[in-house]
Amino acid sequence: MKSKLITAAVSLAALTGSASAQDALEMTSAFGQNLPILGTAATDFVAKINSISSDVEFEHFDPGKLVPTLEALDAVSSGSVDAAYATSGYWQGKIGAASLFAAVPFGPEAGEFMGWILYDDGAALWQEMYDSNGYNVVATPCGVIAPETSGWFKKEINSVEDLQGLNMRFFGLGAKVMQKLGVSTSLLGASDIFPALERGAIDATEFSMPKIDARLGFHKIAKFNYFPGWHQPSTLFELLINRDVYEDLSDTAKSQIEVACLANIMTNLAEGEATNYAAMVDNTENNGVILKQWSPEMLAAFEGAWDEVVAELADGDPFFQKVWNDLQEYRAGYAVWSKNIYLPR
Repeated sequence: MKSKLITAAVSLAALTGSASAQDALEMTSAFGQNLPILGTAATDFVAKINSISSDVEFEHFDPGKLVPTLEALDAVSSGSVDAAYATSGYWQGKIGAASLFAAVPFGPEAGEFMGWILYDDGAALWQEMYDSNGYNVVATPCGVIAPETSGWFKKEINSVEDLQGLNMRFFGLGAKVMQKLGVSTSLLGASDIFPALERGAIDATEFSMPKIDARLGFHKIAKFNYFPGWHQPSTLFELLINRDVYEDLSDTAKSQIEVACLANIMTNLAEGEATNYAAMVDNTENNGVILKQWSPEMLAAFEGAWDEVVAELADGDPFFQKVWNDLQEYRAGYAVWSKNIYLPR
């Protein structure tokens, strides 16, 4: 962590005999700032915290400027980077339960998910996951988006048989579902997906919301865009800070980080909800995209494969089982509320 004295603080110190330091934390983002909603969430957080705090300052860096996206957790834990804005699903290869704090197939939508995180056991289990796996980080919920699209395909998919043998970029726990159904999956960064589609290394991809996907140009190659996003009914994002760096911060700075992240959760969700329909209209009217809805039979196949996947993951991982049980208990209670209070869709 780099430190610099504020001119005003130095002047004050001359008068009072005390000085305060403003800490410039270098923060790597998992998403380039050129990406709407995903990328702007990180830069928006930095703008928020820097505008309200005189105790701490963040400096934003795009993926690869400090470390590659998939190395961010290790880099923050070791202290080679102060902080990272990311989603825990990127650490699924390191920690089995990581994606349960990112996106759960057929799982909670944004409001329900945030209820578990902020007012039930979610946040505590999130931090316990890192602590129990030896990561020297403090995790703060710092963003959430509504559902993503279910994927972009070069050919129409009408049955499970049509999926078999495809190569597809896929994220998180949903990738394990697709593997169950005969799809070969890989996790590619945003900048690598279009070239892979273009040269035929992958036949299909999912990445994010229509507005974000439009920026990456998937519609130029894959014309069939499928809905709903069963694999990511909502997606959570985290701010990771090296624990030693975090503990050196003032209590005020820690509170300001929490407040800025809570504000970021709201604006991140609202931006996605407000801006995606225009991208969908543009896709159909100007880009030749065909919007497709999965049939009930296909959704049942995805859900059946997910039930198998989650049972296998829980059976071999006690902490995954602990988190999964807690989330299921919360969702059972939430259903009493949601099934009564909301209008049917």
